[in-house]
Amino acid sequence: MHARVAEATGGVREDRIARLRLIRTATVGPVTYRQLLARFGDAAAALAAVPDLARRGGGKPPAVPPAGAIEREVEAVEAADARYLFLGLPGYPAALAEIQTAPPALIVRGDRALVDRPVVAIVGARNASAAACRFARGLGHDLGARGVTVASGLARGIDTAAHMGALDGGTVAVIAGGIDIVYPPENAELQEQVARRGLLVAEQPPGTEPRARHFPYRNRIIAGLAQAVVVVEAAPKSGSLITARHAADYGREVLAVPGSPLDPRAQGCNQLIRDGATLIQTADDVMEAVRPIDPRGGIAEPAGGWSGPRAADADDRDRAVVTGLLGPAAVPVDEIVRQSGRPPAIVQTVLLELELAGRLDRHAGGQVSLA
Repeated sequence: MHARVAEATGGVREDRIARLRLIRTATVGPVTYRQLLARFGDAAAALAAVPDLARRGGGKPPAVPPAGAIEREVEAVEAADARYLFLGLPGYPAALAEIQTAPPALIVRGDRALVDRPVVAIVGARNASAAACRFARGLGHDLGARGVTVASGLARGIDTAAHMGALDGGTVAVIAGGIDIVYPPENAELQEQVARRGLLVAEQPPGTEPRARHFPYRNRIIAGLAQAVVVVEAAPKSGSLITARHAADYGREVLAVPGSPLDPRAQGCNQLIRDGATLIQTADDVMEAVRPIDPRGGIAEPAGGWSGPRAADADDRDRAVVTGLLGPAAVPVDEIVRQSGRPPAIVQTVLLELELAGRLDRHAGGQVSLA
């Protein structure tokens, strides 16, 4: 009996090490990860297939992290009192699993059950006004009192205020760096409070310092976890509007707090309202906007598989046609299918090979371009 339990436990650990090796391979993005697991059945088989697929895509096989490096990462996660949630395995947030670019793995500290409740994100300017911060703090408190989990990005300004208001009711902070990295430094105590009383979420491995490129990745997670995103203050080209755009792309509700037209920090919110976002002023407004949607209703435990066409082998002619339609400008995959005259499964296979070869970039909205 004990031997069988040990064998099963060892098998689970080996599978998760294989998943992490695949996830940490530079040319394997979220979409490619799903496709590989769907095509080959498990991470170990997918890892074995990666070199040949990359060669078919016209590039060198990507460097796959050795098992020892991943073991050290796992040890660092455990040392930080954190754990992994894998896409397709029990525990992964169901709402997040619905988006095409869902992270294959999350690293979390705290109460995972908070993402099983209705989740509303509150985001806004780092240099927010005192009035806006007061509003965000009060809104976070009032939503928490109604059983709603408040998600944000632990940034200065609105994010900080929303988390502080929601600490008692339940809050999730998605950070851009590693689970063991504090950013911004002045939020060290708040970050620890969230980890102990709420849920702290990271996509990057431990020890990763947040870089500019990490913040849009973080924003998609915030939008994916939430059934609605509230923007309190935001400049026209701010990260908060990126989060709102992700939310709209994912079919989430976009809500905005109006502001003075004389304040540049209100221009983004006012523009969102002009473009169709719901104007809100109280927690009751938020609840009215999201009440028709049950975030848990009808959402089954995600399989983590590829929801697109089944895999099919491509020949050299298929590769030439599909690659010839690609260029430096992003184009929808559906358009590649239409113009190539190839079945969707063939096109997806060629794109998979190109990405593993480091020759393809994926963009929001299901668009691709040559790297």
